[in-house]
Amino acid sequence: MSALPFWKTKSLADMTRAEWESLCDGCARCCLMKLEDEDTAEIWYTNVACRLLDAKTCRCVDYANRATLIPDCVSLTPDEIPRLTWLPPTCAYRLLLEGNDLYWWHPLVSGDPESVHMAGISVRGRTVREQDVPEADLEDHIVDWPLDGE
Repeated sequence: MSALPFWKTKSLADMTRAEWESLCDGCARCCLMKLEDEDTAEIWYTNVACRLLDAKTCRCVDYANRATLIPDCVSLTPDEIPRLTWLPPTCAYRLLLEGNDLYWWHPLVSGDPESVHMAGISVRGRTVREQDVPEADLEDHIVDWPLDGE
């Protein structure tokens, strides 16, 4: 039996469903509305959260049905990760795909699901509800929070 944790010994494609799901650190940055510059393809994050995001827990309130309820919600799969350039650089799926390790605050490393919040990585306490922001006003909600994990 390996002394190394599963994310250091398995590829994303070889992980069990439980291992795959546990990679999500609960930051909820992927649940924010994003804008793309048509000329440069640059992605801009907003502080506008998906209507299914519980702002206190940073978890989806209907994870099992999210793709049906939110048609443009992206289900992360090993095949999709390389194409999802908008994933934050702190995202475990992206980090592992790029050959990097998880940050100290990731719950799998720290052993504490609150560490992502305590480290200031999550969106907890920083969002507004999608239903409160007209689409025409999204540009007014662009944020420049630090996206690195340090």
